[in-house]
Amino acid sequence: MNLGFSPLTAGLEYPAAFDLAAELGLFLEVAYDQHEMDPRLPSAQELREMGRAAGVGFTVHLPFVDWNLASLVPEVQQLSLERTQRAIAFGAALGAHCGVLHTGLVPLRLPIALEQGRKRLHQGLARLELGLPVALENLGLSPADLLETPQELAEVLAAHPNYGFCLDVGHALVQRGTGGMEEYYQQLGPRMIHLHLHDNDGSYDAHAVCGEGRVNWRWVREVLRGFEGTAALEVTGGAAGVRRSVELLRG
Repeated sequence: MNLGFSPLTAGLEYPAAFDLAAELGLFLEVAYDQHEMDPRLPSAQELREMGRAAGVGFTVHLPFVDWNLASLVPEVQQLSLERTQRAIAFGAALGAHCGVLHTGLVPLRLPIALEQGRKRLHQGLARLELGLPVALENLGLSPADLLETPQELAEVLAAHPNYGFCLDVGHALVQRGTGGMEEYYQQLGPRMIHLHLHDNDGSYDAHAVCGEGRVNWRWVREVLRGFEGTAALEVTGGAAGVRRSVELLRG
């Protein structure tokens, strides 16, 4: 298992994040949105050199802030496509193992709006040029999320065989209950190339330290055994939260 963590979620700046990753043998999942928000952060090339010096690799979370690949407004979808394409190029320059992509929102829950949103999502996925492996992440956290079930995500992935699947165990718990992870895995396990690991009590997406909620970590450890892809911790709690989560997963 190739394990990493998100510095953004953990609340760590890059120097501390690299030190922790090097100490624990982890990679870093870089949030592209953070680099859009703060141009003072290192470039992809600079991060890659920092990673090479520290012996630390990367994955990249593609844009999701003020972003909607399924937008019914053509200008919004076009901007989302452009930002995603720039983020993919950023991840490729970083040497990232993979990128993680959300699937969009349709707040207007009318049949014609949902139909058009699905069409826009398919068009957007087809237009993106993938310079690295990209995994579509399960969401279902908001009434506005376009895709609400494992079957819907499976249908999208079936239409786009060049994309993989990112199983977010915390999202699955909130969306589908305690059996949600298994449900997604049964449908999409062969397409899984990445996981997001964090915990919650099932009521909201808390991004708690692993072991502090209702996620079945025994099942997760079994899935990770022999898994050849990547798995990123998206936990709060700073370095201590990352350490406790790593101990649980490696214990």
